[in-house]
Amino acid sequence: MNDALTAEVLRNALVVTAEEASVVVVRSAYSTFIVEGSDASAAVLDVRGRLIAQSMATTLMNSMALKVALPFLLADHPPGSMAPGDAYVMNDAYRGGVHTNDLLVYRPVFVEGEPAYLTATMIHVSDLGGLSAGGMAPLATDIFLEGLQLPPVRLATAEGIVPAVEAILRANSRTPDKVMGDVRALLAGTAVAAARLSSLVSEYGAAGLAEGIDAYLDYTEARTRAALAELPRGRFTASYPIDDDGIHPGRPHTVRVTVTLPTHGTEAPRPALWSRPPDPRPEPDTGQSRVQGTAERGESESGESEGGAGAPAGAPVVVDFEGTGPQVPAAINSSASQSMAAAVFAVRCFLDPTIPMNDGCLRAIDVRLPVGSLLNATPPHPCGGRFVPIYAAMEAVFQALSEAVPERAIAASGILQPFSIAAVGAPYWIHLSYDFGGVGARRGLDGPDATGVHFGIGRNSVPQAEPVETRCPMIVESVETIPDSGGPGTFRGGLGSRTVLRFLAPCHVTTRGDRLSLAPQGRDGGLPGRPGGFFKRHLDGTLERLPSKANNVRFEEGEAFVVETTGGGGLGPPLSRERALVEADLRAGLITEHGAGRDYGLVIPAASPARPGRS
Repeated sequence: MNDALTAEVLRNALVVTAEEASVVVVRSAYSTFIVEGSDASAAVLDVRGRLIAQSMATTLMNSMALKVALPFLLADHPPGSMAPGDAYVMNDAYRGGVHTNDLLVYRPVFVEGEPAYLTATMIHVSDLGGLSAGGMAPLATDIFLEGLQLPPVRLATAEGIVPAVEAILRANSRTPDKVMGDVRALLAGTAVAAARLSSLVSEYGAAGLAEGIDAYLDYTEARTRAALAELPRGRFTASYPIDDDGIHPGRPHTVRVTVTLPTHGTEAPRPALWSRPPDPRPEPDTGQSRVQGTAERGESESGESEGGAGAPAGAPVVVDFEGTGPQVPAAINSSASQSMAAAVFAVRCFLDPTIPMNDGCLRAIDVRLPVGSLLNATPPHPCGGRFVPIYAAMEAVFQALSEAVPERAIAASGILQPFSIAAVGAPYWIHLSYDFGGVGARRGLDGPDATGVHFGIGRNSVPQAEPVETRCPMIVESVETIPDSGGPGTFRGGLGSRTVLRFLAPCHVTTRGDRLSLAPQGRDGGLPGRPGGFFKRHLDGTLERLPSKANNVRFEEGEAFVVETTGGGGLGPPLSRERALVEADLRAGLITEHGAGRDYGLVIPAASPARPGRS
């Protein structure tokens, strides 16, 4: 297994094993969000708790949950108690999960009569109760309002789904048939991946496959540590604010981070991913953590230069969120697995993108999450709104590393704006979706429009208009970018978008957004992006702005829901932008004549026609 070609073939075989599982889930699921948005994840792990491979379209949020939750599953169901055909399910946010609607399903793969590996799949099922259909619950004050909680339980045996578990799932869902269709899809994905993995065992032998996996993970770890060692040494701090928690207007919430980058020297001990033992039910610690001041580039806490030798070669990068605000009884907290995913994703964005994502990479990144903070919630604090704090965490790491590596700097971005639309009563139909903001400008590049910097979505992410109109009583009237929404700069921030959904029947709309009040800031003289929002268009055409976090707002037939996403921040002074680029933006409808003059000083002759936004 030392042959490089053989190792590469094995690596791709493992990734394809996970990828095929995710495709099976999408093709088999019942929920519109999964079928049309292709939002499904799959992974291959082992009984040592290592993440071996993930599907190509898998989000890091999901694969991190599958990894972090696995030790808790094995604690409740030791490998010796497992039998061929068994499968397990859980969604406990405090034990590695995400939130109540995200079901994690595991299937053991037996080698020489013993469980050696596990195949795992995960999707957001259509509904498992809670304040609003689809699992949104933006105004939940505890996790019990978010839906059904499942500890690790046996979901299926060789004879099929355990009847008692199916009865519990059905009794707690507004759409029981869809949920069970989704569950069967999850099981099918793990079964296909298990069959593929068993074939690899037959091809390489049990010892050969194990050796190959060890070598693959070690190779990934070595590449990650080498890439980290190329970054400037030092401690870099940053913070990012949250608009609001939906419950307490005006109460500030902030995520803070200190990133300590390694340098050359001797090999460091491998760090644990957890900063503390992964206690499934830690005692709440709601005391304020200390707030660290911003250090200058390359300085230590004392302000002295950190030159010279001493730090070990290949040492881990330390991403410490000490100083982040305490957890709150509102839906802006996150489980630990999701916050870890945010930190790891943000660091990887500054490394070689060809480095594989597996357990080897995770060994080189030491993430420290204060227990009882917004990023590591304890019972019974809600975790359904995890997008809000973890995207703030991601942005904080981006800004800290932009100080460390200014040639790769990125301005702040607009983020995804999730929402759900559901029937006001039985029989229920549910539409889950999100639209994306503009990406912040990067050094030398404008930000992409309406894509968001994201690590929490599937292949297509936003369902297409035609299937949505077929499955739900609504019309997608328009989808377009918003001119002038990208932050002006030498390099312009990406544009936000506007989507208009007109309803053909009464419904409830639930929203959960952020960066709709506090605009994503520019960098190095760049200006902020334009904040978006959620709106209700009444029958007379007037627009009413909705709260960023609103639960079950009633819409009548003929009324429309308007989603405007936030633009990304600009980078560099706007007046330094090349005139040819400003003129090109104007011709393409990315900016208006007014914006060209106001932001870039471009005087437009009176006869020049204005251009609308792009559809």
